Amino acid sequence: MAKWTPTHEAPEPLEGPVVATITGGTILWFVLFLVQLPFYGWFDDHGHTWWVWTCLAGAGLGLIGIWYVRGRDAAIKRNAAEKQPQEK
Repeated sequence: MAKWTPTHEAPEPLEGPVVATITGGTILWFVLFLVQLPFYGWFDDHGHTWWVWTCLAGAGLGLIGIWYVRGRDAAIKRNAAEKQPQEK
């Protein structure tokens, strides 16, 4: 079987408000966790407690994501500042 090779270059990655996007998603996961907590008994009776814990895991991973993208954003800004010529 022949190896497939692309015929065009990949597009540049999109840059946007990454920190705000990850923060919003983390908040959404945590709100979903809080909304489901009063119904924990129903979820437990029907074998769906994983829904509740998935939302909590999403919020926890989102906190790690916020830490990561803030560091990435700071590194990008530091790199851009180093590349600019020093004015006297």
